[in-house]
Amino acid sequence: MRKDLRVESRSWEMVSTTLFFAVSCVLVFSFAFVRGGQPVDGAAAGILWIAVAFSGTLALGPTFDRERHHDALRGLLLAPVERSAIFLGKFMGVVLLMTAVELVVAVLVALLFQAPQITQNPWIAVLLMLGNVGFAAVGTLFAAMLVRTRSRSVLLPILLYPITLPALIAGVMGTAALLQAEPNLDLARMWAALLLCFDVVFTTLALWTFEPVMTE
Repeated sequence: MRKDLRVESRSWEMVSTTLFFAVSCVLVFSFAFVRGGQPVDGAAAGILWIAVAFSGTLALGPTFDRERHHDALRGLLLAPVERSAIFLGKFMGVVLLMTAVELVVAVLVALLFQAPQITQNPWIAVLLMLGNVGFAAVGTLFAAMLVRTRSRSVLLPILLYPITLPALIAGVMGTAALLQAEPNLDLARMWAALLLCFDVVFTTLALWTFEPVMTE
């Protein structure tokens, strides 16, 4: 994780690209879902999570690309460490990148869609973080599976979205419950609990399957 962050700090390539994409996504949707100065009901929650999903996919694409050159991936796998440590390092790097992007996107959605609760309600931050964990766990595993394929940029979304769709739906529904005129905290907690279950199950499965995937 430190290595990836150090490399990224020299170019800011992924941060700038992912942030620009997410901001552009929110701006485009704002023209479609804000009419007469008033946003469409329920649009803010959906736009927020769409931006999270798209920007997260963009961040996952080059997760293992740096190690493909000069046979660096083989050297990484031969290092005297547990294979799960490689997965966790990549996973935490993706989570940090998604969190940094969401700090900007959440403020932008709150301003454009007149939803100040997004930046004020701590439960929305909890939902976003839980969503990041589940999305990054599944995405990091699939990025590792596809690292040696030529069409990985096409295959990654095809594999990723069907698996993470329940987490995205839970995030949207939980956020929408908190953005109502009278926030439904109980409903939001239920969706947060479902997100937590998703995170536990898929993070555990990813840790179990990462070593055989990389070995193959």
